[in-house]
Amino acid sequence: MAAMQDKPRLGFLFGDATGIGPEIAAKVLAAGRYREHVRLVAIGDRRVLEQGACDAGVQLRWTGVTERGEIDWEAPEIPLVDLGNADPAQLGRGQISAESGRITGETLARAISMAQAGQLDAITFAPLNKAAMFAGGWRFPDEHKLFAHLLRHHGYFSEMNVLDGQWMSRVTSHVSLREALDLIDARAITDAVELVDRMMRRAGIASPRIAVAALNPHAGENGLFGRDEIELIRPTVERIAAGGIDCTGPYPADTVYIRAFAGEFDSVVAMYHDQGQIATKLRGFNRGVTVTAGLDVVFTTPAHGTAFDIVGKGVASPGALQSAVELAGRLATVRVAA
Repeated sequence: MAAMQDKPRLGFLFGDATGIGPEIAAKVLAAGRYREHVRLVAIGDRRVLEQGACDAGVQLRWTGVTERGEIDWEAPEIPLVDLGNADPAQLGRGQISAESGRITGETLARAISMAQAGQLDAITFAPLNKAAMFAGGWRFPDEHKLFAHLLRHHGYFSEMNVLDGQWMSRVTSHVSLREALDLIDARAITDAVELVDRMMRRAGIASPRIAVAALNPHAGENGLFGRDEIELIRPTVERIAAGGIDCTGPYPADTVYIRAFAGEFDSVVAMYHDQGQIATKLRGFNRGVTVTAGLDVVFTTPAHGTAFDIVGKGVASPGALQSAVELAGRLATVRVAA
């Protein structure tokens, strides 16, 4: 196990205060397993963490630190940057709140600022609500595009889902299906495959095996249901493979995930959002981790949402958030070592 001073520094956020984020964050902090992987600093409002601890039925000890101050990583207390920006009593519970969405975006921006200043190596956040953030003034279709904007990133990036050792990526993401069809081209497919290959190698997978999903039913049935596989996807996959990446396809999307989870592949690159999300969420809705790949800062979060229906009941599982912390530690360790 690495010495504490050699572990990456992780900013840990509580997510949308009206959802289950504070509860599962408190459970992860109380368990303390994060210390095996990262040097963690919590970022948010102390009152939100207190609410989460109450929901979780756990006791937490923390100490206040500043955004640019020194942190005693060996201390038993959780270091907390108390932003004082969210009073749970004023936000409501178990429902979309524009004000909570505004605060969620503000907290993410503060954490990103810390990373840009060299204070953090990665950021893990509990579930947020995209609609709440949009209503709260953060006019982005998802948090990933917000991150890219704040980091002034102009190149390719993408979200990926990691579950049971599988890295699920996609050519298009949070756009309408009609728009997605127009966005699928050779460059987009190549970018998606190259990025997931790079991320898996960074996570310690030496020779990733990547399957590329087809777009049409039955992979087009030899042109009967469309020629995208014949004229675009297969030639692109073959060209990428000739460059040294172990990728094959296109495979029918209704069976390729079965083969992947049976161990034949390490990753499936879907053509559009729901091709992969339906398969992975059926496999393990409460265990998957979402990674924002291709940016200068490592971001991870649970693949599930704010679960408004169980807020305050103390039954929310912290498994995916714990996995998100551990994966952030792995990815950031490689970055720090480099």
